[in-house]
Amino acid sequence: MTEAVLAQTANINPGLAAIGYGLGAIGPGIGVGLIFAAVINGTARQPEARGKLQTLGYSTFVLSEVLALIGVVVYFIASNR
Repeated sequence: MTEAVLAQTANINPGLAAIGYGLGAIGPGIGVGLIFAAVINGTARQPEARGKLQTLGYSTFVLSEVLALIGVVVYFIASNR
């Protein structure tokens, strides 16, 4: 039963999967820009807090980029079926 359901849901056009990934990568791209803009702004206002801001910036950058990596994995899963 699960193979029949999987066969029905796996009918995704690879072109549509690429468009979906492209649209899904917009969010993390904007997020990364906002994160580092905030780090630069905070460093300009308080130079002594640079180390803490960079650490926080890189950790949130990683969390944002995980979404893009999940999108890449989903794209390859959808295009190989």
